[in-house]
Amino acid sequence: MSFIDTYLDETLLATQAFCGDARHRRVLADMADAITDSLRNGGKLLVCGNGGSAGDAQHIAGEFVSRLMYDRAPLAAIALTTDTSVLTATGNDYGFDRVFERQVLALGLPGDVLLGISTSGTSPNVLRAFAAGRGKRLHCIGFTGAQGGPMTEACDLLLQAPSSRTPIIQQLHITAAHVVCALVERAMFPQE
Repeated sequence: MSFIDTYLDETLLATQAFCGDARHRRVLADMADAITDSLRNGGKLLVCGNGGSAGDAQHIAGEFVSRLMYDRAPLAAIALTTDTSVLTATGNDYGFDRVFERQVLALGLPGDVLLGISTSGTSPNVLRAFAAGRGKRLHCIGFTGAQGGPMTEACDLLLQAPSSRTPIIQQLHITAAHVVCALVERAMFPQE
């Protein structure tokens, strides 16, 4: 069997497991409700992650601020992965483990939602962001892989993609993010 066949088969199995588990559907709906409630009350979504998950954080924030399924007003979302001056100053002065924590402390307000993404569930800077978020009374939600790691305790809501392979976890994360964003979009701007 070729690598292509193996990879696509593994992707299909993980996707089927993800789609077939009612718990995943429930957590997606609950995440969308939490974000919708925050936005309706003047809050915002903060998103963070490392590497590919940093790219996903930017992708997700872009879907909220711009649009996903149809034209509508922008929704307040900020990727904490994009301000190079903040990231490098914080990394230099306080250490890389605190690059998201400092931004949550600076930007987060009670009632906001923090979405942290870590395929392993063990990223120290994401976990510190959750601790800061809890201290500021943010609703902490997360995307991780099958193992969950410390994120299982750090999050109010946690989506655990049913895979241990980083690329497949990331594929499921962006699918989940699109579902959540679409649900929020429909709740905030219902179409007739």
